[in-house]
Amino acid sequence: MSLIVILSVFNGFDILIKSLFNKFNPDLKITSVVGKTFFINNEYFEEIKNLEDVIYFSENIEENALLKFRKKQHIAKIKAVDENFLKMNNFENNIYDGEFILKEKNINYAIVGRGLAYNLQMSIGLIDPIHIYSPRRTKKVSTNINKVLNHKMIHPSGIFSIQLDFDSQYIIIPINFARELFNYKKNEVNSVELKLNENCNKNVVQEKIKKILGENFSIKNHYEQNELLFKTMKSEKWIIFLILTFILTVSSFNIIASISMLIIDKKDDIIILRNLGANRKIVERIFLLEGFLISITGIFFGLLFGAFLSFLQEKFHLIPLGDGVFIIDYYPVNMQFIDFLYVFIIVFFINLFASWYPSKFLIKRYFH
Repeated sequence: MSLIVILSVFNGFDILIKSLFNKFNPDLKITSVVGKTFFINNEYFEEIKNLEDVIYFSENIEENALLKFRKKQHIAKIKAVDENFLKMNNFENNIYDGEFILKEKNINYAIVGRGLAYNLQMSIGLIDPIHIYSPRRTKKVSTNINKVLNHKMIHPSGIFSIQLDFDSQYIIIPINFARELFNYKKNEVNSVELKLNENCNKNVVQEKIKKILGENFSIKNHYEQNELLFKTMKSEKWIIFLILTFILTVSSFNIIASISMLIIDKKDDIIILRNLGANRKIVERIFLLEGFLISITGIFFGLLFGAFLSFLQEKFHLIPLGDGVFIIDYYPVNMQFIDFLYVFIIVFFINLFASWYPSKFLIKRYFH
């Protein structure tokens, strides 16, 4: 039961976290291997734009900068996007306060992460702008800070909330505003994000783009963009599975003790069966079958009860996660058939061994 519930909760967190990252990360992300930035005004990127399975092509700039709002300062990650960014995902559904507006009537606006807004003590509706400072790429080192820093101001239009790591680091601004701030040239970016057709084979499209761009570019899918995180989550799940399997192995001594006590209690019956002509293997099978029935009954009701508890949590959110701890306030659950299969196999063989051991070695003393 406990194995099913815990594995289902891990599945729930896995699906939830992947969906959160997928809201911020594209289907495919193109970056340069040989430098920080690259230009997209060439035939290679035109060919990528015209691929049948590429729905949206979004130019991106990501840089670190110093933000200042009133008297508060904070280092943030600037994510500069074009008009296709909104079309690539349902990002507007994650607006916590305000609206998702990056440009209106030739006025630039910023969308700020909830955690970042908290650190700056910023809220929507205030007349104060956000001051953004970044080093000038085209200037030499100078003792005059005004000569080495670019400074621009922008008003926030909304606050987004996706996941703690994003919310506490990112501010989203228009890409043309960012090019002026960071001294980028026209068509210069440090990444390109692609939205693909949902029905296409994304691995095939990824390989096509790799052939077009060659070895000087890195093309990463959803998994590769967060490879370490997903590998860690998968490892954690199976580490927990192994720990609980070990606990089940230790608890199987209860079955060994139960079968042993049953054999001792039935020693007179064993002797009678022996005198009637039953050999040792027949008697061993009787007690092995007894242990087998105990195991199957325990597995059946354990899986059933575990599935029932997981179903209740999935539908009615009975166990809270804690207010403000995560984007949802309950433990997510997702039951998967493969987990039930693994649990059945592991528990069955543990209990089978626990039944076989006393049946094999205790009964032989009555057949000497």
